[in-house]
Amino acid sequence: MHSKVMYLSDLKFNIETWKRELRFHFNEMDTFQEKLEEAVARIDDPIALKKLEVFQNRIMIEKDAISKLLHRCRNKMANINNVDFNENIDGRLQNEQHTLKEDMRTYINLHYDLKEEMMDYFLEVL
Repeated sequence: MHSKVMYLSDLKFNIETWKRELRFHFNEMDTFQEKLEEAVARIDDPIALKKLEVFQNRIMIEKDAISKLLHRCRNKMANINNVDFNENIDGRLQNEQHTLKEDMRTYINLHYDLKEEMMDYFLEVL
C-alpha cells in the first residue's frame, strides 16, 4: 500500500510537470506566431513567404497536439485521483503512464525540432 501511494505521488508529479511544460510550449507557439506575423511585412521573397505559411500551419498543428496531450494528462490525473488501491500497480495505471510518457517524449523532440527550424528561418529571412 505504501509503495503504491509513493508510485502514485511520483506519477502525479510527472503529469503536473508535463502539464506545465505543455502550457509553456503553447504560449511559446503564440510568441512564434506573433514573430511570423511581424515577418510577413518584411519578406518579399515568395519562397520565404511560402515557408512562413508552412510554419503557421505547423504551429496550428502543434497547438492542437498540445491540447490533446493536456487533455490526456487531465484524464490520467482523474484516473489517479480515483484509483483503486487494491489494483496492482503493474496493471492499467503503469501501462497508461508508459504510453503517455512515450508520447510526451516524441512530442518534445518534435517541438524542439520545429523551434530550431523556425529560429533558423528567422535568421535566414530577417
